[in-house]
Amino acid sequence: MASIITDLKENFRRGGTLVRLVYINVAVFLLVALAGIVLQLFNVFAAGFLQWFELPASFARLAVQPWSAVTYMFLHANFLHLLFNMLWLYWFGSIFLQFFSARHLRGLYILAGLCGGLLYMLAYNIFPYFRPGVGYAYLLGASASVLGIVAAAAYREPNYPIQLLLIGTIRLKYLALVAIGLDVLFITSGNAGGHIAHLGGALAGLAFAAGLNKGTDLTHWINRAADALASLFRPRPRKPKMKVHYGPNADRQKDYDYNARRKAQNDEIDRILDKLKKSGYESLTTDEKKSLFDAGNR
Repeated sequence: MASIITDLKENFRRGGTLVRLVYINVAVFLLVALAGIVLQLFNVFAAGFLQWFELPASFARLAVQPWSAVTYMFLHANFLHLLFNMLWLYWFGSIFLQFFSARHLRGLYILAGLCGGLLYMLAYNIFPYFRPGVGYAYLLGASASVLGIVAAAAYREPNYPIQLLLIGTIRLKYLALVAIGLDVLFITSGNAGGHIAHLGGALAGLAFAAGLNKGTDLTHWINRAADALASLFRPRPRKPKMKVHYGPNADRQKDYDYNARRKAQNDEIDRILDKLKKSGYESLTTDEKKSLFDAGNR
């Protein structure tokens, strides 16, 4: 068991940003599942606990749990929800990394999630169709983040070929258009909040890629904040402690004698090196050669 945990830690450390995002999503899913089992054993309503980390449609509720604007994008309702999101994240994240950096991937994952969540909340509070569900509607899942990555890659390299089973090769721009079009068509379905969030994430991805073409990195502030947060948990190197002796005069005298001997030895080595440089190795005496050899082994 210990070796498995060690291997997972090593894979996480070496895997890069894409693998780390997948690992984090899977780890959160497992932790939430285990927490749900424990709560159920004590007859505690697990869904009520999970809602504290899902994104509410209500702005008043968000003010009580502001962290949910980020935590929701790492939560998943069930295993299939997690599986499909992670497959899309890995496939299109790999394509994304061919044209953008790993820092851009990290930043866009969060930016698209934030924008998807914002559009979801705005839609539920603006349109009368959704307004009755504001008090009890919650959002979770990485879909908005993933759609942002897909949209950015499609904007950057629209003709990138994608191999699909039973369909064959399709250009990335058409795949992105189909995904976005389906979200528009199903915007009033049972998973309306999810489809709205997908659109918000896709818009964030397009804005990021377009802005980067003009020299503006919309993920810069997110990466700076993430770096600052990570530095709080990074172990700081210990500075070597300086030893200060406050012993009796005899001990101080020993220190003075030792320092004087060291200085004399260093001066002698400097003299021998100067002689070596000017006259060559054969000009050195036996004692000088021995002193030089001893200094090299210290």
